[in-house]
Amino acid sequence: MSSTFRSLAGYNYRVWTAGAIVSNTGTWMQRTGQDWFVLTGLTPHSGAAVGVVMACQFGPQLLLLPITGFAADHLDRRRLLLATQAAMGLLALVLGLLTVAGLVRLWEVYGFAFLFGCAAAFDAPARQSFVSELVGEAHLSNAVALNSTSFNAARMIGPALAGLLIAAIGTGWVFLLNAASYLAVIASLCLLRVRSLHRPERGVPTRGGLAEGFRTVRSRTDLRTVLLMLFLIGTFGFGLWLAASMPGPWSFGLALILVGACAQTFTPSSFSLVPLSVAPAMRGRVIAIMFAVALGSTPLGAPLVGWVADRFGPRWALGVGAASGIAAAVVGLRYLRTDPIGVGSLPTPESSRRP
Repeated sequence: MSSTFRSLAGYNYRVWTAGAIVSNTGTWMQRTGQDWFVLTGLTPHSGAAVGVVMACQFGPQLLLLPITGFAADHLDRRRLLLATQAAMGLLALVLGLLTVAGLVRLWEVYGFAFLFGCAAAFDAPARQSFVSELVGEAHLSNAVALNSTSFNAARMIGPALAGLLIAAIGTGWVFLLNAASYLAVIASLCLLRVRSLHRPERGVPTRGGLAEGFRTVRSRTDLRTVLLMLFLIGTFGFGLWLAASMPGPWSFGLALILVGACAQTFTPSSFSLVPLSVAPAMRGRVIAIMFAVALGSTPLGAPLVGWVADRFGPRWALGVGAASGIAAAVVGLRYLRTDPIGVGSLPTPESSRRP
């Protein structure tokens, strides 16, 4: 097997990846269907309502930050993932059944989005940290890169499938298909060879556990830069002025190809840097901080962007995203000017061994 896919030579990582890509595709199908259902089925095309749904879904990443990273670093990650995946599957099943039956209301969608977000807040840092148990530190960089590729492939496939399925069978059935997709990742977790997992040394539980994660971030210029860029883009979304100024749907679609290419470069790179550059015992807490910044900032910007879309039109909403992207680029360029060879990204030998 080529070096590009060397992590897939391992049984555990291969089984996990197969289940994860199915589940991630279903998750993006649900997110797309959920926003569409709120926009067209439960409200008179209210962008603000869609913003509230996004706030409910991603807000728990920030609200639960003190305990999600702790859980990822101190609990059995495989069992934690079994619990979170089962919870999200059950929520998708109930929401799908209510939607198909025509019984769901807007406030209930808000509630389901919040509960789904709570489960996802525990799932994300555990899932990112679990990769190191599947392959060990020797192949971690390759496994993280493939994991990011798999996640972003699902991010592209899921919304496209959701659009086709919504038109063909309806939104409720999209939710039900997502519920079924969780069976794939639960099965993969059950099929893993547990004795072959690379169990890390667990950090000692302390009152200042989360503070240690923040101290790690504060001491690293590269991590601070990436997190600030993720905050700007996570708060207001991706956009480019080019897309906002396009006159028709075909030109707009072509512009979005460029937006997508930029997103698929920035997001995997950012999400790969963190787990590869912190000590294993701190990995869950720092990853939880990353997700809180990248996704937990959505409640701050999503309602605002939705209001801008309602008040001034979707082009101005795209413009807000474009402004945040430009600001993030300025932050990155400033870092490159002050630290062009990446000295600030190199942890000391003592910090890399610190539990």
